[in-house]
Amino acid sequence: MVLLALVGGYIITSLILLKYPNLIHKKKYLKFRAKHISHRGGAAERLENTMEAFQYAADVGTEMFELDCHLTKDMQVVVSHDDHLNRTCGCQIQISETLYKDLPPLQETIKVDFYPSMTSKGEDRHIPLLKDVFEAFPHMPINIDIKVDNDQLINQVDTLVRYYNREGLTAWGNRSDVVCQKLYRLNPHVPLIFSLRKVLQLTVLFWTGLLPFVSLKESLLEILMPGLLLDAEKDFNWPISSKLRFLFWLMDKLLMRPALFKHLDKRGIQTYLWVLNRDQDFERAFKLGAAGVMTDRVVLLKNFLDRKGGSDGSSADHLISD
Repeated sequence: MVLLALVGGYIITSLILLKYPNLIHKKKYLKFRAKHISHRGGAAERLENTMEAFQYAADVGTEMFELDCHLTKDMQVVVSHDDHLNRTCGCQIQISETLYKDLPPLQETIKVDFYPSMTSKGEDRHIPLLKDVFEAFPHMPINIDIKVDNDQLINQVDTLVRYYNREGLTAWGNRSDVVCQKLYRLNPHVPLIFSLRKVLQLTVLFWTGLLPFVSLKESLLEILMPGLLLDAEKDFNWPISSKLRFLFWLMDKLLMRPALFKHLDKRGIQTYLWVLNRDQDFERAFKLGAAGVMTDRVVLLKNFLDRKGGSDGSSADHLISD
């Protein structure tokens, strides 16, 4: 009987704190809340991670840029998803082994990673510096993927963030928990993205009922919508095995939970789902309770949000399920 009472008390307390987490956790308040996030500046509209792409996305009305950073041989922080430039530039060159002035131009067209039937074009084929983006868009929230575990890169990005007074307008992270720990130790004032390890821990905590009792230093949960991969074979011509299909299905069932996203939101932790490029995926993301959607197709997402009521902080809220 005592054991049953303890278990019952634990379950009831967990459910209460899941719904009312601010009873024990202080809510985080970020300076931004983005529904419309441009992946690599909108990689389906203009050449990815270029100043032209960022300007186009800003003109469309995006609320955040997502971009990637590497460090050149002469210690310049550049905006590029890949260190090896074969995919984007058609050259057997690595950014980390090349001076900035010697970096090649981007190819005239680049396939969109998360919508391979599409290719992007643009007049701007120049790989920009991160400081150029900061200077051109001083008020735009920017989401930075620190691509490699490189202390010099991490320190250089932090120096730029501080110099341009962007600690409240910048988020950063990496799939590696080692990198994320370094970022947090270096500058805890910059909102931190969950690492892959911490996403797995978060999932376990949620399903065991422990999440409401645990403090979280992260401010942004950015995760792939696993259901997107279930359509990969049909829509993107990506062959997947039956084992992978089951894994993606299981991940979708475990992670895509409105109760989880709502709990995090009450704690001031925003959930962004990526990389979504279809109306039906946008619809599902907001019904699940995602705070924002990361897309390559910035116009398509803008039109979707406009149909649902705009992207001014109140759009698509009515789509959220309990």
